[in-house]
Amino acid sequence: MTQQTAAPTRDIFFVSNSVNELGGITSWTHQMARLFSGRGHQVHVLGVTPAPEGRSQELGEDLPYRTTTLYDVHPPSPKSLRGLKGRLNLADQRRNAARDAGMREQAAKLTALFRAARPGGIVIVTQVWAMEWVALADTAGLTVIGMSHESFETCRGSSRFQRVQRFYKDVDRMLTLTREDADLWIRQRFDNVGFMPNPLPFFPDEPSARASKTVVSIGRLHEEKGVDLLLDAWAQVAPHHQDWTLRIYGAGEEQEALHKQSAALGIESSVEWMGRTSDVPGALRDGSVFVLSSRGEGFPLAPMEAMATAVPCVAFDVAPGVREIITDGVDGLLASPGNTAELARQIGKLLADKELRDRMGEAARENIQRYSTDRIVSRWEGLFGLLDE
Repeated sequence: MTQQTAAPTRDIFFVSNSVNELGGITSWTHQMARLFSGRGHQVHVLGVTPAPEGRSQELGEDLPYRTTTLYDVHPPSPKSLRGLKGRLNLADQRRNAARDAGMREQAAKLTALFRAARPGGIVIVTQVWAMEWVALADTAGLTVIGMSHESFETCRGSSRFQRVQRFYKDVDRMLTLTREDADLWIRQRFDNVGFMPNPLPFFPDEPSARASKTVVSIGRLHEEKGVDLLLDAWAQVAPHHQDWTLRIYGAGEEQEALHKQSAALGIESSVEWMGRTSDVPGALRDGSVFVLSSRGEGFPLAPMEAMATAVPCVAFDVAPGVREIITDGVDGLLASPGNTAELARQIGKLLADKELRDRMGEAARENIQRYSTDRIVSRWEGLFGLLDE
């Protein structure tokens, strides 16, 4: 019988826009940092700038790894100097020169940290904006991995697309979240692309009993998360299921507008606004159906959490990551992106049929275990070994 050799321990750097900005990338980064630390790796989480005011999250005390933020305040955005007007604008030229000098100064800090790493060190850049600083640093002797935590289509529709093409073209490996997205980047003539799904954030011992007539949504109250679309769909569902409640967890800039929309739709009595929660497992355990109404996603954590809690999901099929997580008709239901009538019909199916809810909920809890933390960390360590060759 062959004995399995443990993966070598390494120095692993995570570099993000911010160490503690609210959002899925921050949650993923610190989950992976803890998992790698637990396997004996030396981990350092680096952020370029502090989190925006009102957008920071508590990281807890006694982290088993270091954290560092390069800037004390957010650096100025670059100014375009195109055309004669730009060339004659001395103030903007000086501003850009100062920004460039500041970037080189902060990149030198990264270089000092990277040079102290043991052979076999890994730099994982979670966001392409942060990669602009890593690209200025000396990464000789290290493996650099650039990640895209969004779908190809979402990236292509944003300003990040050109930066990914520029800064990730020559990294040792560019990682997407799904095989389908990796294939789309390969068609852009990237020859260094792989994919790595997110690990399960948690797997609770106590699943939901699906006894409460409650539909749950968890996410930031932001346009991208599509809570306005969820309210439109709920206005079509609620009259037919008057004993059910839609419970929305989250806060954000759209909060006031969404409350007004709820009132205008006449669904105030069936919608509960819960604000942010520090107890996601408890929120899900109290629900019987979960809805993801986002306009865009990468490999969303919230439906994974719901499925681990044995709560079936209804979601807009907005990204390969969504349909990799949810198998339509088996452990959840999908609707065409933005189609609120179809979303309402899918929610209604689950609300009207307890047997269907139970069957899909149990299937969800079983199927989502393919993304267990041990499996995903082992895949990462296998990738590190492959890139050593």
